[in-house]
Amino acid sequence: MANKRMGSAAVIMNDEGKVLLVKHNYGRFNWELPGGYAEQYESLEETAVREVFEETGLQVRATGLSGLYYEPSSDMHHTVFVCTQEDAAARPDPDESEISECGYWSVDALPRPISSFTMTRIQDALNTQPQFSLTTVSDRKWFE
Repeated sequence: MANKRMGSAAVIMNDEGKVLLVKHNYGRFNWELPGGYAEQYESLEETAVREVFEETGLQVRATGLSGLYYEPSSDMHHTVFVCTQEDAAARPDPDESEISECGYWSVDALPRPISSFTMTRIQDALNTQPQFSLTTVSDRKWFE
């Protein structure tokens, strides 16, 4: 059996109801949820928490799984965890070479470029009815 790629991302909302996003400094230079690939001997929850810290400097705690997604084009499984900041006063600061900016954005006015996949994962995390099924995602659409 082939090794499947697995990754985790985090949806983190501030007190104003805005979502934390990071901007990549490669590829499409897009805005994205903080997250990345799972490392060996690391749970997917640990992956989300570690990636948030690496990309933003924030300490977070996962409070729930909001989605599990399969992306056929990259043969990858993605998990998304809803997380809360351990220190509400802390401010995100990009701390990794692949992230150029990070900050909180209104869900109704997300920055561009951003993918349909990112927007879907945010909306799914905001849904009060938990989703526990696997969602197969279609090719990403980009909004510039």
